Amino acid sequence: MYVYGPVPSRRLGASLGVSPIPPKTCSYSCVYCQLGKTTDLTAARHSFYPKEDILAEIINRGKDTTLDYVTFVGDGEPTLCKDLGWLIEETKKNLQARTAVITNGSLLFREDVRSDLQHADVVMPTLDAGNEKTFRAVNRPHRSVTFEAMLQGLIDFRHEYSGQIWLEVMLVKGVNDSEDELLGIGKAVDIIAPDRVYIVTPIRPPAESWVVPPEPETILMAQELLGKSIPVVERESGQFDLKEYGNARQAILEIGSRHPLRQDQAAEIENAFGVSGIVDQMLRDGELIRTAYGGTIYLLPGHFIRGRSNQKK
Repeated sequence: MYVYGPVPSRRLGASLGVSPIPPKTCSYSCVYCQLGKTTDLTAARHSFYPKEDILAEIINRGKDTTLDYVTFVGDGEPTLCKDLGWLIEETKKNLQARTAVITNGSLLFREDVRSDLQHADVVMPTLDAGNEKTFRAVNRPHRSVTFEAMLQGLIDFRHEYSGQIWLEVMLVKGVNDSEDELLGIGKAVDIIAPDRVYIVTPIRPPAESWVVPPEPETILMAQELLGKSIPVVERESGQFDLKEYGNARQAILEIGSRHPLRQDQAAEIENAFGVSGIVDQMLRDGELIRTAYGGTIYLLPGHFIRGRSNQKK
């Protein structure tokens, strides 16, 4: 399954997600990633799956669905897909839907990647650092990706792209949230000149268990230092589209593999299928693992735990 949702997004509303790459194939291995550690750290672009199959699924799932965006996000870095530009154009032709791409921005120094994104309505790149050292500490990029190249790619893309750039800054306590670090990020933001800047914090269990959000006063300082930035620190709300799933177990596993579920969200899915006891059985069988993060209980697919550091069962 290449397409999932729509899922509720804090920035994009009802978002039909598209993953054109294999799970955890990425050019970064971010310490805060909600999908766990990257298993295929790469900067090489490929056609991983038949593009016609991906498009057919997008059209089938999106044609009779109320949605705000078709969002190319992947289970890693979507710009690693060589067919991304074609998929964006064909999606717009067939669905007349707005399209968004959530990307770490690492490959925008490549002309072919910038070209592929030209027809998207919104591109949401990441910028978590203002220098090479912090970039390596937070994003843990592929060795071929440098901070300087990544930043220049963002700058070049801004000059070439006429759509909306919504820059996302993920703050991790004790790593990139000091005044000096924020000033460095702010300088880069000023050069890029995005249409929006979102300040986000880890809200779901991260790849590294030591990752925690900054203090509220730090977020306020970041707002001041990063200019017209918008904090997005609350949990998303809204319902998941479940019509394509055969049963509650399938829905919980497939949605949870791409969008880690809170315990209450898993219960809502169970209730939507008119069944009970499924979540408890999945916990007993090890298909789900209960973990606490930020005062909230999450139910992660069992295979997630193998890709995380020091998570408690």
